Amino acid sequence: MSEALLYSFRRCPYAMRARLALRYSGVPVEIVEVSLKAKPADMLALSPKGTVPVLSVEGRVIEESLEIMQWALAQHDPHDWLLQGDPWVLALIAENDQVFKHHLNRYKYAERYPEQPMEHYRAEGEAFLRRLEDLLADREYLLAGHMSLADAAVVPFVRQFAHVDREWFAGAPYPRLQAWLQRILESPLFIAVMAKP
Repeated sequence: MSEALLYSFRRCPYAMRARLALRYSGVPVEIVEVSLKAKPADMLALSPKGTVPVLSVEGRVIEESLEIMQWALAQHDPHDWLLQGDPWVLALIAENDQVFKHHLNRYKYAERYPEQPMEHYRAEGEAFLRRLEDLLADREYLLAGHMSLADAAVVPFVRQFAHVDREWFAGAPYPRLQAWLQRILESPLFIAVMAKP
């Protein structure tokens, strides 16, 4: 296989989860860190919408982070991140991407959404946090005893939510979720994909 090329932005949660899956799968990939103020012409030629991540591999362009993750796992999935095709994996990711992300944006950028106070948007997002807390009741990861595609796809967004008001999150009634987040953030895999280029 020719080396894949990933256009990425280190702090973007979508790019983060693509990098997690690529690193885990062991796919050789060159990562191009993109300045969002000056996007490279090569990337825009491949993907005119101009958002990261963008993966170019063997003449194919993959522009959606979840598709990049699934492509990487199709190459190599040594610890069954796909959970043998368990439908709950994609259902949980869809809830994150379609519902939680909406509330996260409003919580994080509350000044852009003055219709409601910040606390309102946080409370809306907490419905998902409670769901994750419940999933962690009898295991260390969301859907299995080990990390899966669901954990990798969701964790960058929970991390963002936690970082809006770290003091609030530290005192929030989600001890299992806090431990899960810390476990992943301190893992060699996460540390490797967040290393500055």
